[in-house]
Amino acid sequence: MSTIVYISSNNGLGKSAFEAVTYAKKMGEDVIAVTVGNADSNVLAELGQYGATKVLVDRNANSDDDQQITKVIASAVSSTSANKVVFSHDLIAKAVAPRLSVRLKAGLVAGAISLPSTDGGFSCKVNVFSGKAFGNVTVKTENKIISLLPNSIQPEITGANCSVEDFNGNAGDSKVKVLSTKKPEGEISLPEAELVVSAGRGLKGPENWGMIEDLAKELGAATACSRPVADIGWRPHHEHVGQTGVAIRPNLYIAVGISGAIQHLAGVNGSKVIVAINTDAEAPFFKAADYGVIGDAFDVVPKLVEAVKKFNASNN
Repeated sequence: MSTIVYISSNNGLGKSAFEAVTYAKKMGEDVIAVTVGNADSNVLAELGQYGATKVLVDRNANSDDDQQITKVIASAVSSTSANKVVFSHDLIAKAVAPRLSVRLKAGLVAGAISLPSTDGGFSCKVNVFSGKAFGNVTVKTENKIISLLPNSIQPEITGANCSVEDFNGNAGDSKVKVLSTKKPEGEISLPEAELVVSAGRGLKGPENWGMIEDLAKELGAATACSRPVADIGWRPHHEHVGQTGVAIRPNLYIAVGISGAIQHLAGVNGSKVIVAINTDAEAPFFKAADYGVIGDAFDVVPKLVEAVKKFNASNN
């Protein structure tokens, strides 16, 4: 049997694509990547380095049409006799995986954080109760769908470039028309970032965000913010992390001037290490943080920037 991995290739290949292929490869079956649109074949061939045996590309399907993507994946499953489909747990997976689950009569594990356990069945670990606990989801259907939470597995290079083949997924006519596209600013995608520097209303105004950007630049990190900051227009909404924003799982999350309400923690508590900087010693974030600094951000952050600059200079 084989495993299908759906890859979103609109903007090239990101870390999440390599994670998903690595994850599928570790399940011990042939891995066939599937994508739609007009991605560069040479770029797609890189998926072979992470375990894909080939890539199927439907260049006629609309990469913004969830229904067409569903049909293409279902056709790939049928033509390859695959019994598992893996997604990265992103916006596409949230829209497509449930549709595909109904079409294939397949059990769905949304947001898996570990490889499946096959002892006495097939189950995957997931976060529950906004990340405060773990649960095991058991799938008993023959076909199985898994969406992998980003940063849950480290991409591993195990092979070489693979073949890329054109594929007709019988997607039909698209009912979706894209009038315009606005890409998020910044060099690092938040869901894929390994380091994130975030700030809240403790910065007192958008004019003070320079020191956050300076710290992020020195660390090679992405920038983020709390919901109130995005709602009042200090920062763009695509930087909002939390339960109603982007859920992230970086190796390091630095929260500056954020109290740590449960809605915010729900989107960041999967971070490997959390550092909280706040003047309020009773801020809820300190209970969730691995390291806490009780102090004024306007004193702490500039000193932290200088310390990182010195460290970078001495290690170059």
